[in-house]
Amino acid sequence: MSLLARSGQRIALLMLVLFTTHLHASGPLRIAAASDLRYALDDIVDLYRTANPDAAIEVIYGSSGKMTTQIINGAPYDLFFSADISFPERLKAEGLTSSEPAVYALGRIVIWSNTVNAVGLTLEDLASDAVTRIAIAQPAHAPYGLRAKEAMQSAGVWQAVQRKLVFGENIAHTAQMVESGAAQVGIIALSLARFPELAKHGHHLIDNALHNPLTQGYVVTKRGGNKAEAMAFAGFMATGQAHNIMTRYGFIMPE
Repeated sequence: MSLLARSGQRIALLMLVLFTTHLHASGPLRIAAASDLRYALDDIVDLYRTANPDAAIEVIYGSSGKMTTQIINGAPYDLFFSADISFPERLKAEGLTSSEPAVYALGRIVIWSNTVNAVGLTLEDLASDAVTRIAIAQPAHAPYGLRAKEAMQSAGVWQAVQRKLVFGENIAHTAQMVESGAAQVGIIALSLARFPELAKHGHHLIDNALHNPLTQGYVVTKRGGNKAEAMAFAGFMATGQAHNIMTRYGFIMPE
């Protein structure tokens, strides 16, 4: 191959790289978020858009474990807000991040129902014959489901409730199962129970000493490192305005 031909190939390759980088940088900001953030993050995105009307943002909600697997397999997310910081830390270890994993909130779990008075329910009550179906998120890939399991183990009822359990794909799906009647009660995120439609029915806050902390973390992915909008939105999440919204939904802000 001639020197001229090789030079032409290099130029073509450089142009392809520049075009791809521009495409990533100019496309919408794609955020992968744990489903406990569904209402709080929607409000924060709306507030961000008020100050940045040209911002194009897409938020995809799901379980933290499954989204981690998707990012490892090449899913085009720019920011990842996980319900457990261990998942962003895993992405960091895989070389798939542009920032250090950082804590953005601490979560809480509650017993919630739209058919029985959950305010007076305890974890011990879940083992009684009066409770027939209990929804929790799948502990294998949903941090809120794992914390529900840990809390019931600490309360000594995990084995007793096995036949009653039904599993949601993520914590938002778990709440939907209770809403639809597929389960009588559920252990869900406080942030979901604080949403006005769900808050009408009340909840019982589970003692956080009964489970490991729900230390929630975020990271800018390697793909997101090409987008100034990713860093700008991550910075916005640390503002007082965003913290006020998170606090309203029951999250505890890091000091």
